[in-house]
Amino acid sequence: MTGGAPHVLDNPALASLTGPHAHFAEKRGRVLRYPVDVSPWLALPDEPDAGDWADLAALAGAGAEVPLTAYSGQVPEGWEVTFHVEGVQLVDDGLDTAPDPEAVRLGPADVPEILDLIARTRPGPFLPRTIEMGTYLGIRRDGALVAMAGERLHPPGWTEISAVCTDPAVRGQGLATRLIRAVAHGIRQRGETPFLHTGAHNTQAVRLYESLGFRLRRTTAFLAARVPERLPEEAY
Repeated sequence: MTGGAPHVLDNPALASLTGPHAHFAEKRGRVLRYPVDVSPWLALPDEPDAGDWADLAALAGAGAEVPLTAYSGQVPEGWEVTFHVEGVQLVDDGLDTAPDPEAVRLGPADVPEILDLIARTRPGPFLPRTIEMGTYLGIRRDGALVAMAGERLHPPGWTEISAVCTDPAVRGQGLATRLIRAVAHGIRQRGETPFLHTGAHNTQAVRLYESLGFRLRRTTAFLAARVPERLPEEAY
């Protein structure tokens, strides 16, 4: 929370799964998640209690590793934090958007090629049905997909830009910048505002985004934790 009433971007996965992405939501109690082949993201309430952690454990399963988006508190006893990286959330603050004549919309048939590009560039998780979360645009050279960017979380009035990546063989040509502007153009055309996340220590990416017209809204953290191997009986 940034002060005062909660903002939808303070817990964007929750805002997405109770808003425009509600059709994806798998729910147990107050805990929601995307289908595991769509996105790893799940959403805890703003202030989870013991019952919410039990519901999360039951939803994920004993021993599962789960991402804890926008969560900054302590995990319960028996849970193990397996990943922790400081991050930043940036929002559109005068971004110069424009469609790109070379960008093509990607669809389900392109997923195998997308997954290959993701594996080589590692921009973040992309699963077989992630393509369903929003519009994904790509640039091809000699028929091969060499750069892409698209839409992920979708809180009301906002859309996250994600999966920004470029094949190492064509880096330095400004393809990522063009695709960010093109994806942002589509978001703006819907009357929504683009935002994105990146690692706080990824200073090169942060500088790029700020030069395009994004500004820092808040610091955050990317966490993952492992569900205890033995769950209380009431969690099932």
